[in-house]
Amino acid sequence: MQPCLLTLRLVSRFIRCSRWCAVRRDDQYSRRWSSSGSDKQLSQGIESVASYIKQQASNILVMVGAGMSTPSGIPDFRSPGTGLYDNLQKYDLPYPEAIFDIHYFMMDPRPFFTLAQDLYPGVNYKPNIAHHFLRLLHEEGKLQMVYTQNIDGLERLAGIPEEKLVEAHGSFATASCTLCGRRHDAGRVKKAVVEGDVPVMCEAAKCKGKVKPDIVFFGENLPSVFWDYHLQVPFTDLLLVMGTSLEVYPFAKIADEVGRKTPRVLINLSAVGSFGSRDNDTVLGGDLVQTVEELTKALGWEEKLRALEKNYSLQSGNEE
Repeated sequence: MQPCLLTLRLVSRFIRCSRWCAVRRDDQYSRRWSSSGSDKQLSQGIESVASYIKQQASNILVMVGAGMSTPSGIPDFRSPGTGLYDNLQKYDLPYPEAIFDIHYFMMDPRPFFTLAQDLYPGVNYKPNIAHHFLRLLHEEGKLQMVYTQNIDGLERLAGIPEEKLVEAHGSFATASCTLCGRRHDAGRVKKAVVEGDVPVMCEAAKCKGKVKPDIVFFGENLPSVFWDYHLQVPFTDLLLVMGTSLEVYPFAKIADEVGRKTPRVLINLSAVGSFGSRDNDTVLGGDLVQTVEELTKALGWEEKLRALEKNYSLQSGNEE
């Protein structure tokens, strides 16, 4: 076996072991707290959250994961059968995570670029109501910051200002050489990838590096701005977590870094992470889009949200 492939497989085993441990932790908390209460209890929870947002919250820190984008048609990573990692057979990868492994990319970038053709923001997928709801929180002066695990760029497309957005796992908005680090025109890289003119090679003299969008691969560091969450959480007066399993660290750690008395609200299919371990935790289980719609109604923001959706549709239509 080649040394590089041996290293990749060892890394894969480590990643899977770490995730298994994280899932076991999540299972422990899920047993302590169940969000499968009655519709009446769920309604009361939504009304309480809406009241707090309207009357008290002014620095809402939001954490979002893959479940935020699945209503837009983007598959998550790990759902059995439908997840991205279960549908990569056509790429002939040594293991699913290799498609986002920087060492494998250096050996063979074609699988990632093929996937990127589909994932590029604005090509096949558009923001859904949950993304527009985050934009509305900003418009209402309630949004402190959005931390997203997603690389699809739908938060940007929905109009979340860059200064209010931390893309923890990178984005397609910029592109760099994997060897010398030189920044390249993101528009040119997008055009090359979408049209299949890959790999994109560095333009720097004597550099033979491959250029890729600044997605954080396994083996790369998170953006330095991510670690500024330590400066944010002391001022957070409401944590809103949407569509994430809270399995991937260090991202998931943010949920436990807010003050012990800070209200935490989870909108997800089921309880995850440490939700349910604090007195001020609220779990709004079930379908994310439906829950967001009900929360918007309880806030009295329905017309404002529809206006944002309409404006986005008009703008995206003009750009096409």
